[in-house]
Amino acid sequence: MDLSVVIPVKDEADNIAPFADEIRVALDGLVDYEIIYVDDGSVDATATAVLRLQSSMARVRLLRHATNYGQSAAIRTGVRAARGAWIVTLDGDGQNDPADIPALWRLARRAPADLPILITGYRQKRRDHWLKRWASRLANAIRRRLLGDGTLDTGCGLKLFPRWLFLDLPYFNHMHRFLPALVVREGGTVRSLPVNHRPRVTGCSKYGVLDRLLVGIIDLLGVMWLQRRASRSHLLDEAALASAIVASPDSPASALSVRR
Repeated sequence: MDLSVVIPVKDEADNIAPFADEIRVALDGLVDYEIIYVDDGSVDATATAVLRLQSSMARVRLLRHATNYGQSAAIRTGVRAARGAWIVTLDGDGQNDPADIPALWRLARRAPADLPILITGYRQKRRDHWLKRWASRLANAIRRRLLGDGTLDTGCGLKLFPRWLFLDLPYFNHMHRFLPALVVREGGTVRSLPVNHRPRVTGCSKYGVLDRLLVGIIDLLGVMWLQRRASRSHLLDEAALASAIVASPDSPASALSVRR
């Protein structure tokens, strides 16, 4: 399978079927994919809505947390269970537009297979309350300044990356907000593409402005600590290494080959 669509959800029963239908329209005939809904401790009929959807969409899978662990934990659960080599994440509130996924996918397919790359959406025109937009702009500006990840909109839920890359990143609660900086820390590349952003039609936001801001400051300090202690090992090419050992007259391998 090429692509796994991972969608963390909490109390989003009314958004499940319409959103999945939009994903189907965007991806059918383009790529072999699956849709993984990770129910992060919903108390409404979210799980029932996903199970009902499975009867008409075989690509849909449901994973459930016993309680609410947070968005980063839900994304991690989905990525670990994914069958696709590539992962695309979407917020479960329907504000991300699945019609933008093909553009991100085409960019990913042009990248080298072993390149650690993150392709993230950039919401040029956000459909949120002015206070949330203001807080997001402030947080993005501070983050870019201190972390140097060069990303315009790290809070956009629409992101595409190789599965192996995510699993190599250090995991912590709220890590999904710092994926660009963590990928850069691993020596990777981050690309931003402008994407559509839509108003929430049903349900309510699970985040407040002040709680996100306060927690974000603590997390920011933690990511800065991780950056300072980044260390990447580089393996020598196996063929070149073997040739160098054989060619060296003083190497144990060379002496052994002579005795034989």
